[in-house]
Amino acid sequence: MLSGTSTTSRGTGPAPVRAWLVLCAMSMLQFFIAVDVTVVNIALPSIGADLGVAGHSLTWVVVGYTITGGGLLMLGGRIGDLLGRRRTLLVGTSVFGAASLLAGLAPSFPVLVAARLLQGAGEAVALPAAMATIVLLFPEGPRRSRALSVWAAVASCGLVLGFALSGIITAHLGWRWVFLVSVPFILVVIVTALLLVPADRPASGGRVRLDLPGSLLLTACPLLFVYAAVEAGEPATGLWVSGVALLCAVLAAAGFVRVESRSPNPLVPLTFFADRARLRANLTTMLLSGALSTSFLLFTFYLQDRLGIGPLGAGLTMLPLAVALIVASVLVPRLLGRWGARACVLVGLGAAAGAMGVVALVAVLGSGATWLLPAMLLIAAGMGFGLVGLQYIAVSGTTEEDAGIASGVQRASDQLGGAAGVAVYVGLGFAPALHADAGDPFVVAAVLAVVGLVVGAVVISRSPSTAAGQPQAG
Repeated sequence: MLSGTSTTSRGTGPAPVRAWLVLCAMSMLQFFIAVDVTVVNIALPSIGADLGVAGHSLTWVVVGYTITGGGLLMLGGRIGDLLGRRRTLLVGTSVFGAASLLAGLAPSFPVLVAARLLQGAGEAVALPAAMATIVLLFPEGPRRSRALSVWAAVASCGLVLGFALSGIITAHLGWRWVFLVSVPFILVVIVTALLLVPADRPASGGRVRLDLPGSLLLTACPLLFVYAAVEAGEPATGLWVSGVALLCAVLAAAGFVRVESRSPNPLVPLTFFADRARLRANLTTMLLSGALSTSFLLFTFYLQDRLGIGPLGAGLTMLPLAVALIVASVLVPRLLGRWGARACVLVGLGAAAGAMGVVALVAVLGSGATWLLPAMLLIAAGMGFGLVGLQYIAVSGTTEEDAGIASGVQRASDQLGGAAGVAVYVGLGFAPALHADAGDPFVVAAVLAVVGLVVGAVVISRSPSTAAGQPQAG
């Protein structure tokens, strides 16, 4: 338990009012961090026109943020465990807010990309500390499952609403406000953390050495993998460039394992992966997040490229998905306690696979926008059931010493899985050198995502069925 945290008269946990106020603040931070994953997508053409940048280079505005944030998340979790979560939370949130301001005021494209990289670094430091704070403020059981449901629902809504906000803001205020709008809310989070989050001391005294080589290798590995996936379908470069990048990604992964096995303060102690339930949960998180992120882009591409709907209309068309996510967030905590986490995850994976099937069918039939509504509802169920159940398994049994690293690993799996999924499923499905012979790119991308979801179902099905409030088996 965080030092200085007040308890109820029964001593069962922190004071409910303070805990829920902190959850609201952390969820606000989570919302804007999630929004920044998708909010730039619809604004990219305006950014390119204003800064004179070609479309291919613009992808780094998206990839730079997600890869940097995901790759450094485990370092952020380790920093929180070693140096104190409240301090880490404040530093990371401040960096994210300052980078958002810099992105909105960027005079050139290189400055904008640098700001996005800095945003990713701020996210990596802040989010594990925020999630660990929630885990430690809410005792394991129904209260924690409700808190994590709110957390996951806010993140999911942020991802979806990013598309709508991007269209609205870009159309009426300009693309710079896509980044500037979050700054005042980040200030609210900082003030709330200063007033309500209890101060905690570092877990170990004396000088702390962080595993920077491991962090760099962990960031380089997915970045090279994504580059390999993107270049695989480019006819001008050929498969050899992709092959070299993929080989470098494998070498970076092997180097990461070697560094972690020898480091006195490893970024991720290899013993962490001895807990098979957590390992399976994080692997499944990557596969589910890859499919979910792919669905967002497929919805956007279909609405704009196939149906000719403008950015604002495309964003607003996706609002039912956000509403469905809110409904799912209300239902999931109750079912998590009755069914167990594994059953909820399997329902989520099945719903996401069904959504991808609807996308493929709609693309084949050339149907209108309303026919995508079933896919949106299924994706909402997939996110609500799947991610909440996976988060619960991934952080079950954590203590003061490892809550931050468990949160960081889970969040990194979510974010890196989303980025890698988009690169593989959408990148290969829409690659000029591949989709002409393979068939409709929407169908190819959807089928690839379904294959990943089936693999995820096989992986998680071997995990113990754990209900909220029951101990998690290893």
